[in-house]
Amino acid sequence: MVDESLSPRPSGHTSGQGRLAAFRKAEELVRRRPLDALTLLRPLLDSDPDKPSVQLLAGRAYFHSAQLNRAERAFTKVVELDPSDHYARFVLGRTLQRLGRLIEARAQLRMATAMNPVPEYQDALGQVTARVALNRDD
Repeated sequence: MVDESLSPRPSGHTSGQGRLAAFRKAEELVRRRPLDALTLLRPLLDSDPDKPSVQLLAGRAYFHSAQLNRAERAFTKVVELDPSDHYARFVLGRTLQRLGRLIEARAQLRMATAMNPVPEYQDALGQVTARVALNRDD
C-alpha cells in the first residue's frame, strides 16, 4: 500500500519542481520500497518516457520488485538512448542474469566492464562467465 504522503500531484498540476521532488523521493525509496518509488515515477514515465534518468530509476525499481521483464525493457531503453552508459549496461546484464539469459548477460557485463573496470562489474562478469562455462560442461 502506498503512503498517501508519497502520492504525486494529479497530472496537470505537477510543476518542474514537483517532478524533480518526486524523482528525488523515488531515488530514496527505490531499494527499500520499490513499488512506492514506481508510484512516484509513473507521472514522470508518462511525461518524460525518453529521459534516461527516469528510465534508469524505473528499471532499478522494477529490478528490486522482481519485475524483471519490465526492468529489462527500461534498461534496454536507457542503453538505446545512451549507449555509453556503463551502469545501465551493468544493471541490464544483472537483470538478464536473473532471467537466466546468461549469454546476453555476459555480453552486457563485458561492455560495462570494458567501459568502467570497477570490481563490482568484474565480479559480476566473472560469475556469469563461470556459470556459462559450467552450463557448457553439463
